[in-house]
Amino acid sequence: MDYVILKKRSEKEFNPIVNKYQQMENSTTTTTQNFFRILLGVFMIAAAMGHFTFQRIDFQAQVPNWVPMDKDLVVILSGIVEMVIGLAFIFLTRYKIQLGIGLAIFYVLVFPGNIAQYLNGTDALGMNTDQARLIRLFFQPVLILWALWSTGALGFLLKKR
Repeated sequence: MDYVILKKRSEKEFNPIVNKYQQMENSTTTTTQNFFRILLGVFMIAAAMGHFTFQRIDFQAQVPNWVPMDKDLVVILSGIVEMVIGLAFIFLTRYKIQLGIGLAIFYVLVFPGNIAQYLNGTDALGMNTDQARLIRLFFQPVLILWALWSTGALGFLLKKR
């Protein structure tokens, strides 16, 4: 009899991780959110292309000196990550919440490069004044929120548990 009672209990009660994952997969976003998610994906692909081509040296200038890797390797690896995330934002809509959280984390991880660019006065990527570099610092939270909002991750994270 105990088995029957246990079997009737919801999956949510016994496996909250599976339930949260299913909520992520079943989340819906508005047409506006989808438009901005795809737009962000296109921006990420364009930024990735810059890592591999005409902006490569500018991106190297943003890698802080304390990073214990070759600056060119950091630029290539971050470009690969940006390309994969950009394509995933456009085509892997089933995982949009996970992708939004992942991109937000990526933006947090590259933020020290933006801070280093400001503190060191490094001219790169069209930011050739302290004012431009400072404004760029305040744009990073906008990118983080954009990634979270456009994928529905912000709503998912703010839901009461």
